[in-house]
Order: sequence, then structure tokens, then C-alpha cells
Amino acid sequence: MRVSDTSRVLFVHVPKTGGSTIDGFFDREVPDARTVAEIPRHSPYGVILRRAPTLADYWSFGFVRNPWARMVSWWAMVNKVFDNAEAGQEQALRKLRDYPQAWLREGALRHDFSAFVLQGTETIPKVGRPQLRTLSAPGGRTVDFIGRIENFDHDTAVVREKLGLPAIEAAPRRNTSSHGHYSDYYDDTTRARIAEVFAPDIDAFGYTFDDQR
Repeated sequence: MRVSDTSRVLFVHVPKTGGSTIDGFFDREVPDARTVAEIPRHSPYGVILRRAPTLADYWSFGFVRNPWARMVSWWAMVNKVFDNAEAGQEQALRKLRDYPQAWLREGALRHDFSAFVLQGTETIPKVGRPQLRTLSAPGGRTVDFIGRIENFDHDTAVVREKLGLPAIEAAPRRNTSSHGHYSDYYDDTTRARIAEVFAPDIDAFGYTFDDQR
């Protein structure tokens, strides 16, 4: 998450939806960008408001992504971190040192995508949490603006305007992962599991497995 008190803007970070890119332009271009030390990076909106109620009146936003594509990207990212750590890359080693329990739970499933989908969504809370739930708070409240990774440049322009930042042609992407088209990773069982777990996202945003964006 990131906060700008001058602009009264709050970013709620859904994992694997371009959040590192958004963190980057906050940190580079927003002079008063800050985090909240006692609130973890990927905390749901409701948790943020409970722990920092003064943010309730801030313009809030987050991003979502096709759930099937997002899960492949997440799994590829986990593999990338562990591969880089095994190669001695300091940034990856630091991630594993700083958050050992979180990474080890995901890393235990890194060699089997089906297990990551079927077991990970059941046993690792943040992996199995619908994106809409991260962007919601009790009482039916959601963040003020929900962008989509599929319209990332257009939707980040909305955010930049709220922050008083100049428009850019395209946002430079950070923390990307390399993999083939997401549809190639699924069988009928894993495809159905994503549809079940992330039904709130699919219903709210109209995502389909055959979306080729």
C-alpha cells in the first residue's frame, strides 16, 4: 500500500496486479508517499481502515486482473524468486529472509502448478483471497476506483491525475514474470478451481477463461 496525505490518496495493493509499478511511481514522483509500518503491504481495505481510520476519507484505488492469468503470474513469480535466491541474487535472498514463513509456504508448491492452485488457494489465505475482498471493507464499502491490469496504461492515468502527476504514454512495468499464455497451464480441474475460488471477481468484473487480452 501507499498513501499520499497531500493528495489524500490511498493505494490498496492486490498481489500480482501491477502494484510494484504503482509503488514505483509513488516513490519516485510523489514527495510525501508513505507506507504505514504496522499495516502489511497487501492488507485488505477493511484491515487498513480498521488500523488507520484517518484514511477512511481518502480517495482509494486498487487494480484487478483476470484470475486465471493472475494465478499463473503468481506461480511464475514464486519460481523466479527461488531460482534467483538459489543463484545467490541478494534481492531475492533478502525477500526470503524478510518474510520466511510467507515465501516458504508458497515455495513448497513451486514445482507443481496444479498443487499451487488446488492446495495454495485452500491453505494460504492471500493466495485464495478474491481480489474484490481485498478491495472491500465491512458494510459493503469498496475502494473508489478499481482499475484493470488489462487497461493498465489508461487506468493508471486516472490515478496519476488524482495525484497531480503529469500524464505519461505508458507506465514502465516492474516485477514482471516470464511465462507462456495462462490458458496453457490449466486442466479442467484447476480451471474449475479458479472459477470457484474467484467467483466474486468473475461475477463483478466479467472475466472469462477465454479472455485473450
